[in-house]
Order: sequence, then structure tokens, then C-alpha cells
Amino acid sequence: MEISTLATYHCLAFVWYFFIAYSITHVKIEEPPSELFLYGGQWKYLTVLNLFLQAVFYGVSFLADVLRLIKKLRCAKCVISSRDLLFSVLAFPVSTFVSISFWTLYTYNRELVYPKSLDGVIPLWLNHAMHTAVFPFALLEILALPHRYPAKKKGLILLGFVACLYISWVLWIYSVTGEWVYPLFALFSPSGLAAFFAASLAIVICCYNFGEFLNRMIWGQSKFS
Repeated sequence: MEISTLATYHCLAFVWYFFIAYSITHVKIEEPPSELFLYGGQWKYLTVLNLFLQAVFYGVSFLADVLRLIKKLRCAKCVISSRDLLFSVLAFPVSTFVSISFWTLYTYNRELVYPKSLDGVIPLWLNHAMHTAVFPFALLEILALPHRYPAKKKGLILLGFVACLYISWVLWIYSVTGEWVYPLFALFSPSGLAAFFAASLAIVICCYNFGEFLNRMIWGQSKFS
């Protein structure tokens, strides 16, 4: 893509994710919220965190495009490095994991991850914007331009660190409220929950490797923006 076209695309994607993040954080709930909902608000849900992650990523991408357009190449190089690291380690793996895990669990038993009562609170279009559209957006980003992936060890360490932070956040919320962020977790014994978290981390790592594979297959090893 031409830089001007990329800038337009990244700007529109940023506005889209900002709008979705704003919409989900301003959903009106008639019933009084439980202690679980009050503690940490919606920042406990990976889906919501991913929306803000994507907004940040596309904002950084738009900034990189603008800097290239105005020939601020030294600044652009630094921003592009941040953009590529953000996309490879977080934006693509998390979006892919959110979409795959949500719809897999939803198909198996939606009450475990998205109770039917939420249908009257969250519009259908917003549900698909949060859980479906994120994956095609991630794929489109790979098709739009090449991204430089970090060394495999570095990338996986950063990804694992962020995953452990989120797991720690979920466990902390349970220790304070006595309720799990997702009803699914209540079905597991401590050892079963540890195995579930380990399996989830393995899936996220597969998502990372999948993104790296697609980037290499489409763009090769040498072509980078």
C-alpha cells in the first residue's frame, strides 16, 4: 500500500476501535452491578483490554505513517519499531486468541463465557465487533504491510510476561471478591485451573507463531517497511 493509503486505513481503524471501546465502557446496565463488576470495572475482561490494545496499536501505526509522510524518518524509525513489537507480541496474538477462545466456548456453552442475559445489555453488533471483527482486522494488518518480528525468545518472553500479568490480575480479583471473572473458572479444581491457564498460554503462543508464519510467507524475511 501507499503510505497515504496506509495512513487513512490506520486512522479509520483507530477511530473504529476507539468507538467500540467507548461503546462497551458506556453500556447501560439497569440491574445494580455485583461486587465483581464494581471491582476493577470492565478492565478485568480480556476482550475489553484487547479493544484498548488495538486502539493504541492503530494510533501508533497512524503516527508512524504520518511521520513517514512528512519525512521525519529518524522519528518514524523509532515509532515503526514500537509498532512492529506491539503488533507481533500483543496485537495479533491477543486478537486471535480472543476470537478463537470466545467462539469456541460460546459454541460449547455460552453461559460459561457470555451469559444469555447479556443479550439484552450488549447489542449483537457490538458483540461481533468485540469478538469477531478483531481477527479479520489482525489478518488485514498482516496483508497491508510487513512487520519486523523480534527474536523468537524475546517475543515469547514478552508475551508470556503479559499473559502472567493478566492471570495474576484474574487471581487477585478472585481473592478480593470471591468470584471468578468468567464463570468457566469455577468449574475447575486448583490443579485443573492451572492446567487451563497453561493450555491457554500454549494457544496464545501458537497464535504468535501463526502471525509470524503468515508475515514470513507473505513478505519474506527481507522486506520491511
